[in-house]
Amino acid sequence: MRYVFALPLLLTAIPALASVPPHSGVIHTRSMPELSDIALFGMAVAGVWLARRALRKRFAKQADASKAVSED
Repeated sequence: MRYVFALPLLLTAIPALASVPPHSGVIHTRSMPELSDIALFGMAVAGVWLARRALRKRFAKQADASKAVSED
């Protein structure tokens, strides 16, 4: 609890320490996606895959449990 004010102070100090301006003012055309765009897409695909796998496993367990109860 004693570090409550540390994060806001750190976040306000970071832009002041930047040596390069955030934008140079020069406009470039994009010829292909940036590496960060590809990485973001890959992480989104992995997240959807993990969520679907977890839901399939959950509903398979529920189906097995309801089948066992109905057989008794």
